[in-house]
Amino acid sequence: MEDALSARAAVIAGRLRGDALREVILAVPPTRREAWVDVLLGLPQAPPDEALPRGGVPYLPAGVDEVLTVLAGVPVGPTDVFVDVGSGLGRVALLAHLLTGARAHGIEIQTGLTRSARRAAAELGLSEVSFQRADASDVAFEGTVFFLYSPLTGEALRRVLIALRDLADRQPIVLATVGFSLDHERWLARRTQVALPAQGSSSAVSWYDAGPAAK
Repeated sequence: MEDALSARAAVIAGRLRGDALREVILAVPPTRREAWVDVLLGLPQAPPDEALPRGGVPYLPAGVDEVLTVLAGVPVGPTDVFVDVGSGLGRVALLAHLLTGARAHGIEIQTGLTRSARRAAAELGLSEVSFQRADASDVAFEGTVFFLYSPLTGEALRRVLIALRDLADRQPIVLATVGFSLDHERWLARRTQVALPAQGSSSAVSWYDAGPAAK
């Protein structure tokens, strides 16, 4: 993984960002890509899951290609505030900032995962990436783009969606989901056509617009 460590040094020095970093990631064979990115970001092996409240979901990292697809499909830009609901070790939020320049924020209920994510951001020198240890179903959300990779179920997920709907009453937002549908939520307008790059795209992602313009 010497190439990943070399890329990590360039990221820390501020020389590798945006499209250039995306090209470097896509040059890594898909079978190595997940582990390679974790070395790039300095992410440790995940600790055992802590006790979770009702509706909580054990840690499962989103795939790198899913993250690239989400960022390209919104598309996320430097003026966005990207929020990862259930941020784990921080892979999604860290990549979102490095690839787009957006301010990124992760919300994670597990203390150990949050601590590791904060350490990774600090070691990379990323002051515009933050992580909050909290139950996402109790958070008052702020942001423009929200990423959900099966972070919660049942009543807990319902409370998250209510909070996001309340935010959408005040401003436009985008929700990107991986592996599950929110088509039943009438306040969300699903995008049926999304322009994506040919390489590094995943079919598991769905996008939803909400806010005054989407109604």
